[in-house]
Amino acid sequence: MKSVPFRPLLVTLVLGAALSTSSLRAADAKAALPKLVDLGAGKCVPCKMMKPILGELAKEYAGQFEVVFIDVWENHEAGAQYKIRLIPTQIFYAADGRELARHEGFMAKADILAKWKELGVGLKAPTAPEGN
Repeated sequence: MKSVPFRPLLVTLVLGAALSTSSLRAADAKAALPKLVDLGAGKCVPCKMMKPILGELAKEYAGQFEVVFIDVWENHEAGAQYKIRLIPTQIFYAADGRELARHEGFMAKADILAKWKELGVGLKAPTAPEGN
């Protein structure tokens, strides 16, 4: 019985895996969005005032930037991880994950949008809410 060469198959599998991995990374990079992380707590008054603003931003600017809320009273590790001094704190991240800016305290919707513009993140007009 003649043995079948193993090496070409192995090289093909390794190259195929490498190409697939790099394609996935490229797709992930294209899918990455700037991110606004708001760290607060459910019982904090300024944080409660931020909640509807964050909800509006998440809906109106879906696909343009992500909005994430983290309750640091429920997730104590997050406060340390993000080096939070007071709440609420908003952290603006570039699509590549670099921190661009942070703000401590309540931040109005117009101020958040102005900060994105100041940071060079071009946002399109918000999408219309459903039902309008």
